[in-house]
Amino acid sequence: MRRGIAFGELALVVLCVLGAVASWNRGLVTTSFAAAGDMPAFDATRYVAPWLLLATLLLVFAGLFGIDAVSRIRRGIT
Repeated sequence: MRRGIAFGELALVVLCVLGAVASWNRGLVTTSFAAAGDMPAFDATRYVAPWLLLATLLLVFAGLFGIDAVSRIRRGIT
């Protein structure tokens, strides 16, 4: 039973990491501005805090699920 739960937790790790990557990409918004008069063209990056916080929390949960899954698998082997 421990191994079944551990493999379920490993699936949660993968889902959390994929969610973290997706939310991190949503948290970085780049805007391009064209040249106007004496001002050169430039790109501005805006950080959206709620998406970056969600990505951080998902990575923390992925780490905790991963540690728990590894410990369940190791206890099942010994």
